Amino acid sequence: MKLDERSIYPNLKLTIYKTGIRQNRLAKMVGIHEAYLSRIVNGSREPGDALRQAIANALHSEVDWLFEREKVMSFPALIREDRAAS
Repeated sequence: MKLDERSIYPNLKLTIYKTGIRQNRLAKMVGIHEAYLSRIVNGSREPGDALRQAIANALHSEVDWLFEREKVMSFPALIREDRAAS
């Protein structure tokens, strides 16, 4: 079976955790929906430069460091759906 490859932002996830700011609050601070922020954190959406800067400002972090990518492997959606149905 073929695995999907995607990028995540581990420093973003870590910083959100360390600051104790909930994702829904951070999303409001930067003016986006919390579901969109969740997709960014989990690597399924790519934020634009202005949004990256807004998130970095809200978290008092450097943009480049916060949005360093890390590639991860995951199962295809079909396999995940099969497991959820079990």
